[in-house]
Amino acid sequence: SRRSDPLMRGFENEKQIGVEAKNLYWGPNTAQNRHYKFVRLEPCSWQSFGHRPNSNTPHDYEALRLLEKLSTDPGIKAIMIERELVVNTLGEMDPIDDRLMQKKQQEGACLLGYNTNQGLRIDVKLRPDDLEGFIPYDKLVQTLIHELSHNWVAAHDVLFWANYGQMRVEYLHRHASLAAAGRYVNGRTTASLAGVADLCSGGLKAICNNLLKEVAKEMVQHGVPLDAVAPAIIKRCEEFEAEGNTVDAAGQRLGGGDSTKNLNGGARTEEQGEANVRRELALAAAERRQAAAKK
Repeated sequence: SRRSDPLMRGFENEKQIGVEAKNLYWGPNTAQNRHYKFVRLEPCSWQSFGHRPNSNTPHDYEALRLLEKLSTDPGIKAIMIERELVVNTLGEMDPIDDRLMQKKQQEGACLLGYNTNQGLRIDVKLRPDDLEGFIPYDKLVQTLIHELSHNWVAAHDVLFWANYGQMRVEYLHRHASLAAAGRYVNGRTTASLAGVADLCSGGLKAICNNLLKEVAKEMVQHGVPLDAVAPAIIKRCEEFEAEGNTVDAAGQRLGGGDSTKNLNGGARTEEQGEANVRRELALAAAERRQAAAKK
């Protein structure tokens, strides 16, 4: 029989390397939480790209590595734990599904991801239309958080954007807290690795102001006024301050809260439960404002 060449690295080996490298993006011991997580990661197969791939089109094992990076992102993990989320599959959206693209474009939207059955499966578009490399990482995170918000609300209404804005606060606060605590990975903060260092610098007040601008821009096409959503975002920032888990304008962590607590496992604390109640009250208030606006 023909003997295999030990110097040739097979495709399955490349995929395995991607899986084994999962703890290297954000430092050691940064796997997903054992309770709240994405159960499966599913990139698009190379064959699904038809005749359009070129020499700069990453193979699906590279897409798998990117999905692993997203799933173990400290900010994403914080969101998953805060809301006790379990998503069966985090997948790569087929970048050349023309029928789906055309349908969304006719609706006036640019399809970057979709949520199936309220979080049973979430797909994110990792590649640009020309299949040259990947979409910038910080944009992928925004899409993923957007789709996670659809676990509760299907329509892009006030309640949806209030929930999305609060999750973005939690994401940026987590990275800002790690930076303030002196957590570095190969000489860089996780905020820098995630491409959000500018948004995280300047403390919670700056995070809040940056997010209000970001959300206002995204809501324009949906006709949702910032005034209806801003109180929920501001409230979430105030909750972090009340918990003593905040950072000042110089990037120093204030208070006694442990910003690295419960990320890889363990039970939720009573304080987390109380924070959830406050968050739900803020979302309920946003829903009341939405109902009042319709009258």
